[in-house]
Amino acid sequence: MPLPSSSPPSGRRGPAVHVPPLPVRDGLNPTRLVLPHDDATVAAHPTALGWLLARFPDDAPRLHEKVAAGEVVTGDGTPVTAATPYAPRGFLYLYRDPPDAEPTVPALADVTVLHRDDDLLVVDKPHLVATMPRGRWVTQTLLVHLRRTLDLPDLVPAHRLDRPTAGVLVLTVRPQVRGAYQTLFQERRAAKVYEAVAPLPAPGDDAFPRLVRSRIVKERGVVRAQEVPGEPNAESRVDLVARDEARGLGLYRLEPRTGKTHQLRLHLASLGLPILGDPFWPVLLDDDDGAAGPDGVPLQLLARSLTFDDPLTGRPRTFTSQRRLAAWPADRVRESQP
Repeated sequence: MPLPSSSPPSGRRGPAVHVPPLPVRDGLNPTRLVLPHDDATVAAHPTALGWLLARFPDDAPRLHEKVAAGEVVTGDGTPVTAATPYAPRGFLYLYRDPPDAEPTVPALADVTVLHRDDDLLVVDKPHLVATMPRGRWVTQTLLVHLRRTLDLPDLVPAHRLDRPTAGVLVLTVRPQVRGAYQTLFQERRAAKVYEAVAPLPAPGDDAFPRLVRSRIVKERGVVRAQEVPGEPNAESRVDLVARDEARGLGLYRLEPRTGKTHQLRLHLASLGLPILGDPFWPVLLDDDDGAAGPDGVPLQLLARSLTFDDPLTGRPRTFTSQRRLAAWPADRVRESQP
């Protein structure tokens, strides 16, 4: 059923957490649908089921099954029936059916736990693993995998990593602490360090480290973010920390000061240094999942470390990825930048 992907409650405004009337089931949150309040929709649909059938006509038989089984409920948990009236601005909750042919993601077997306590789970995410259910990736995602294998139904990411990016990811274990940690990341109080492999700069261009500032916008329905004229809203510190002259590649240390979509990828591309394996820059490839660059090489971008003062205890915490970028193997000679 092509329902919108479910999203865990954000907790943006503090520790209070909205609790859906349906629990997490087999690692998946229920999907929440908001009933429109425009006059035309209200007039056309006297019942909630009537609106559902009109909204998802191809799934009518399955929706009837879900309603008959009591698996569609209103915001207060009341099961929807054929007679349940339409309630403008009300909510309906139901479980999304996983895709029939969702591709298996072998990299899920390579997820590593870096830290676990009563509040936090910190993992080392591999490349090509989606953080949360979205689009074609539902059960084969990091969140669902961890909820199932670790028996942590309330697990929720405190921030996100794109599917192509590997490295450190922090998740909250208990709803009671979710807001504090998500707010930490939303307010940019966590210092993030990334590593990337990209071409070496042109001879004589040794102005590193450097600060890259620009205005980045991401339009709905457009695959790539883009830089546009105007007041900068994105800032990244870029440093060249090692060189491989034989291959013409460099290892870069990236420190984002803001968190715009595709920021690091776009800022390096704007310097003429597109990250190795990037399917978006310098050329947008015809790749339906946007995860692999030329020759199937995954994006060579790694979230190396996260450092922050714990919002509950005030103690400093640092978590570091143990992964290496495939294009910069351990035995590669790392020459100092001149």
